[in-house]
Amino acid sequence: MRILGIDPGYAIMGWSVLDMRGNKFQIVDYGAITTDSGTDISVRLQHLYSELIAIIEKYKPEEAAIEELFFNNNAKTVIHVGEARGIAILACINGGLNISEYTPLQIKQALVGYGRADKKQVQAMVKAILNLDAVPKPDDTADAVAAAICHGHSAGNRQIKNRRLMNIK
Repeated sequence: MRILGIDPGYAIMGWSVLDMRGNKFQIVDYGAITTDSGTDISVRLQHLYSELIAIIEKYKPEEAAIEELFFNNNAKTVIHVGEARGIAILACINGGLNISEYTPLQIKQALVGYGRADKKQVQAMVKAILNLDAVPKPDDTADAVAAAICHGHSAGNRQIKNRRLMNIK
């Protein structure tokens, strides 16, 4: 299964593409889509959409894992990040991907085993699980990788459960 992980943001949107075979992950590519703060939000959203579509066309993932929005005190920031999430969801749907959404707590639980883990612990697990020399940068990219790993674990658990329900070994 090829998974596109997305950490939505309007200034920086982290993304990653992972392959999962059995219970093993292999990194295909990762990066960040950035937008200029001096640019109108509509143009920034268009750029995010175009770049995500290009990534989907290039790597042909089957599924997408998108981090859900966490609460922020700045209403303007929450609105813009929500718009960026909407753009990410639209790009994935238009690209024919199945989409799953995960809270930061779910992602931390899947990677570290503790929902209140800090960012450094999650990044250390990303590095270890993928056998990387360094943690992907910027942090938004590492978060996108973590979302994809979380989805892989969740999808693998669903497949095992479905096989048990169907009595298939």
